[in-house]
Amino acid sequence: MDISAVRKSYRFWAPIYDHSFGWITRQARRKVVAHVNTRPGSVLEIGVGTGLSLSHYRPEITVTGIDASPDMLARAREKVARQKLANVVRLDEMDARNLDFPDGSFDTVVAMFVISVVPEPERVMAEAARVCKPGGEVLIAGHFARDKGALALLERLFAPLADRIGWHSDFPVHRVMGQPDLTLAESRQLDPFGVFTFLRFVKRA
Repeated sequence: MDISAVRKSYRFWAPIYDHSFGWITRQARRKVVAHVNTRPGSVLEIGVGTGLSLSHYRPEITVTGIDASPDMLARAREKVARQKLANVVRLDEMDARNLDFPDGSFDTVVAMFVISVVPEPERVMAEAARVCKPGGEVLIAGHFARDKGALALLERLFAPLADRIGWHSDFPVHRVMGQPDLTLAESRQLDPFGVFTFLRFVKRA
């Protein structure tokens, strides 16, 4: 999936995202933010989308969000203005493969339900590691392919539709595991029904 396909897909999804895929991922998204809220400092949310998570961060945490879709970002900005979220300091259109931030800018870097969408996810993981402070955390939530069973078959059937549905149903977890500065500290399933996985990486100090 290239960046133009991502933008095209989310131009369609933006008006209905909150009440479709956003609703499906609501519980998992809040679990991830609950973990972020146990940590101090600054957060970068990669793939902030329509801003569904923004109101759930503690007010003391400064939040920066980036997304490749201007249509999704417009809705996120509306939420920030409407809800007066003063701790959301930036919402920028940006390619996650080339983040416009200095090294070690954030205490926590979060990517929820986006890593299977982006082109070159390995580059996105490298950028997430780069802008995370030493000793900080990179948090990934998403759906990863199963090796066997009925769901594995469904994943393979939906895989050719990636550009239309906006995500890769057969995305392999090993593609987020190769960063030398990141150590996997936790992996657990998230609701609903364990469809999504939460991965917590710690950056080498």
